[in-house]
Amino acid sequence: MFNTLAKAARTAFAVAIGAALLGTGVGVAQAAGGAPVIGGGSGIIIDNQFECTLTTIGHDRAGRLVGLTAGHCGEQGAQVWAEQARGAGVIGHFVYSNHDLDYAVIQFDPGKVTPVNRIGNVTITGIGAPAQFPNIVCKEGRTTGNTCGIAWGDVFQTDETWSQMCVVEGDSGAPVVIGTKLVGMVNAYLAVACFGPEVGTNMTAILNNLNHRGGAGSGYVPI
Repeated sequence: MFNTLAKAARTAFAVAIGAALLGTGVGVAQAAGGAPVIGGGSGIIIDNQFECTLTTIGHDRAGRLVGLTAGHCGEQGAQVWAEQARGAGVIGHFVYSNHDLDYAVIQFDPGKVTPVNRIGNVTITGIGAPAQFPNIVCKEGRTTGNTCGIAWGDVFQTDETWSQMCVVEGDSGAPVVIGTKLVGMVNAYLAVACFGPEVGTNMTAILNNLNHRGGAGSGYVPI
């Protein structure tokens, strides 16, 4: 049984979890100029219903300021707030959601955010190849912060990689890195949070799909 990790306020279980974990995201809330600091590992709120984690932020080939997160976190048109600075208002919206690979593209208002390549203990300097056993991968999630574990690799020869990192609700979309290279995102866990394997989509698969599709996010390069 796979469990996706977005927290939904529309179910009683998720409301209970949300009450317990709301506000535990990591990272700097606002820059000196007032715009929320946003990067891979930042907590985001979608349509005042879901709490997820941003995978990465950067620019596409058209110069748009865009970011990625898990596809089950929102549909096209969904609005995005920075969890650590909700008073800043809506900072972006979902422009594409792919449920086959479970990733989504968010277009940000460049006047309303301060994009960075480091949140918490994760710095992103580029894109890397999928993790393979016995690589050690780490992630930065809005709920559980920075955790690491061994990568099991492409267990079923798919576009996903399994690892033994601790993830729970709200960590959906969290960046998965080897060193400072972004290699994937957190999408789900198997059976039991922080015990069963974490499952995430590889960044190479996401970027290949984006570039083949075209439009917002195509040619993406992280900050």
